[in-house]
Amino acid sequence: MGLDDKISNKTEDLKGQGKEGLGKATGDEELEAEGKGDQAKSSVKQGVEKLKDAAKDIKDGVTK
Repeated sequence: MGLDDKISNKTEDLKGQGKEGLGKATGDEELEAEGKGDQAKSSVKQGVEKLKDAAKDIKDGVTK
């Protein structure tokens, strides 16, 4: 996973946490749900990047 991807995913996760918290604090269920969605999207992206890294490690291990 590239550093840019890690930063982007973490930023999206933190933004989602902020939206969720603000939504809870203000009673805005839509904003809260949007925040949870942002966090879920970030988690999926992180999982995909980890799979790519694992596949690359396996490939590198086989070709050595």
